[in-house]
Amino acid sequence: MRVLYVDDDRVNAVLFAEACRVAGAIELECADSGSEAHELVADFAPDLLVIDLHLPDTSGDRLLPELRRGLGRDVPAFLCTADPEAVGRAIAVAAGFDGCWCKPLDLAALIAELRQRAAAARPIAAP
Repeated sequence: MRVLYVDDDRVNAVLFAEACRVAGAIELECADSGSEAHELVADFAPDLLVIDLHLPDTSGDRLLPELRRGLGRDVPAFLCTADPEAVGRAIAVAAGFDGCWCKPLDLAALIAELRQRAAAARPIAAP
């Protein structure tokens, strides 16, 4: 499964990358801004988007429909935020995300979700 993680906090990106490594069968690309995410989707067709709410050049709820339009398909997506859970979930629902992961991330739940989605996703093509 291919995952695009968009977050300007490098520590969060490293933590998410480690969760993906533990989950297995995940090819991960990370972007630290909306503009970098747009560049990455041109060559990387993700099966899952994980987008931070507060980015330096946009917000996650604005970025999601832009990325989906660029991909030409309704890619599953999770909003990731350090905002209070009720706020994050309300924004996620209103913006069309499939769910919301609040920081600090529950690593066990995150890894379980990634494993489940990876098992259901198309296989990664060999390089």
